[in-house]
Amino acid sequence: MPFGLHTKDTPGKGRILIVDDEESIRKALRLTLKKSGYDVVEADDGGTGIEIIGSDDNPLMVDVIICDLRMPKINGLEAIAFFRQQYPSVPVIVLTGYPDIQLATGLLKQGVVDYIVKPADKDTLIAAVEKAMEYRTALVQHH
Repeated sequence: MPFGLHTKDTPGKGRILIVDDEESIRKALRLTLKKSGYDVVEADDGGTGIEIIGSDDNPLMVDVIICDLRMPKINGLEAIAFFRQQYPSVPVIVLTGYPDIQLATGLLKQGVVDYIVKPADKDTLIAAVEKAMEYRTALVQHH
């Protein structure tokens, strides 16, 4: 199957991967995003997120990754470094309960498109995802 063809059957606006170890947060994000027309995939830690996106020979087409920073096993920073390296065209939004300006600045320099502090309100989240989607579209068209 040619690369990129199977993205056509993604319903709605695009597919978002949520990587967060707290189920309540994933659920809240999922409900908000689904209401706004996005398809959502969930992972409960960085390792699972990496497995999901890279499973089989056919990596899951994800349009945006929303990733928590503090998680067991593989933390957000490691997962984000991997995503940025392996999937540079997929924008990453960082979601954290522990704002750290230095860290945020470093992440934004690494190419993270947005840095959201929990609990993220709906409008902030949707705005960040829309911005990330625009960023991805621009990148894809650019190449």
